[in-house]
Amino acid sequence: MSPQADPRPLIAHVVYRFAVGGLENGVVNLINRLPADRWRHAVVALTEVDPAFARRLQHDDVHCISLHKPPGHGARLYPQLYRLFREWRPAVVHTRNLAALECQVPAALAGVPVRIHSEHGRDVEDLQGTNRRQIWMRKAYRPFVQQYIALSRDLADYLRGPVGIPADRVAQIYNGVDMARFAPPAVAREPMAGCPFTDPALFLLGTVGRMQTVKAQTALAAAFVRALEMQPSLRERLRLVMVGEGPLRHEAQALLDGAGASALAWLPGERADVPEVMRGLDGFVLPSLAEGISNTILEAMASALPVIATNVGGNAELVLHGETGEIVPPADVEALAASLVRMAGDPARAAAMGRAGRAVAEQRFSLPAMVAAYQGLYDRQLARAR
Repeated sequence: MSPQADPRPLIAHVVYRFAVGGLENGVVNLINRLPADRWRHAVVALTEVDPAFARRLQHDDVHCISLHKPPGHGARLYPQLYRLFREWRPAVVHTRNLAALECQVPAALAGVPVRIHSEHGRDVEDLQGTNRRQIWMRKAYRPFVQQYIALSRDLADYLRGPVGIPADRVAQIYNGVDMARFAPPAVAREPMAGCPFTDPALFLLGTVGRMQTVKAQTALAAAFVRALEMQPSLRERLRLVMVGEGPLRHEAQALLDGAGASALAWLPGERADVPEVMRGLDGFVLPSLAEGISNTILEAMASALPVIATNVGGNAELVLHGETGEIVPPADVEALAASLVRMAGDPARAAAMGRAGRAVAEQRFSLPAMVAAYQGLYDRQLARAR
């Protein structure tokens, strides 16, 4: 990369890992849609870049680099990052989430003019945002960050409250969703490649995401089993689809097997055809223990799916309870099961919620609105630095 030869300002996006995930999808959407004649981009992954995921980037001049960071504090990477930033001379270094926040130090030392940090969600170790060590760490790095972005009102309140960031240094920008790529089927639910549930009389509830503790897919599997106990007649028509890979996949499968419900559920692992998966469902469920602003909720809404989500992070800012879906308490299998029963028991109501969700997504969560907000912020910060 020869930054001196290109007058366009460079944005260096720093993430922990550049692979399948909601945060990373947001970075891809932003890079692909910011005007290419106005900005250049680079992606710095502290651990690794997944080559298959990186191919989602549509511009061939985006440089991606893996630093292969070992566990622990990243101070040992500071010299390498310092040299990298001095060589590239980015106009903006944009770090995301606590795992990348420490990279603001070498960015400041290297004289990067604009330093931005985004908070996308909470870790499973700090679901309520009360972990003193994490608050202290965020406070320690405050002097190196010029501008913060929170993806939800909940996270903005956290930054302004416990972390103590002045209100004028915190912007709140919602994620956007590609309304053309994630669109409802023309008529009825479309068959998913490989899915055994093709009967149009069935009602398919599903989830998509990395199967890890914070996403709590085992709670959904347990709620599905409980829903069948609460309403045994649903065994004839209710089916569960859980797309994603991770440590909870086998746990969820074992739970379903043990309850004799394995024939009623499909866990295909990770899929690249998420828009087609969404068009193959009748409803979407997100049982997470923590969230920022969920891309998968937005994708489900754009696909005209009613959404059942837990009351964590920004979920209730997206899903209008009783209008576009239902909000239930986190880690409450009984409440989640009751919501599954209600959704499957009234398909017409579920479809109406889905249509309402699509309308909300069009009005409030479009990709052009998100991109315009980021571009405006980058422009203002760069003008201020100059």
